Amino acid sequence: MAHVSCPVTMLRGVPVIAAPGEIDAGNAGSLRAVLAETAARGHATIVVDLTATQFCDSAGLHVLIRAHRMAVAEGGELRLVIGSGAVLRTFAITGVDRVMPRFPDRAAAVAPLPAVTIDPAWLSWPGIVSAA
Repeated sequence: MAHVSCPVTMLRGVPVIAAPGEIDAGNAGSLRAVLAETAARGHATIVVDLTATQFCDSAGLHVLIRAHRMAVAEGGELRLVIGSGAVLRTFAITGVDRVMPRFPDRAAAVAPLPAVTIDPAWLSWPGIVSAA
């Protein structure tokens, strides 16, 4: 496994991980380790900046999907910054772009999302457990 640098910076209190130029089976473990370490420090929401990434294979997709599932389980999410190009196409073809929130730049990715209003009628549907 090749070690690659995935620097982490804080932007508005949210960790932003800069992904490498290529993510493949040889280096996906490095990204996985940085994501796990960042989550272990108590950050439920993490941004992965893929703007410099030109290639991401299934190993990279697996790391991102797993990290997103873990973040959601902790009440957060994995937010992706993807410009355009091959990575965006790969994510669109595989459906990853519909599973994880995608943003055009770091500033948008760390901005607070608007609150979601839940229609109270939904709470009366069978199988929905009310918090009341």
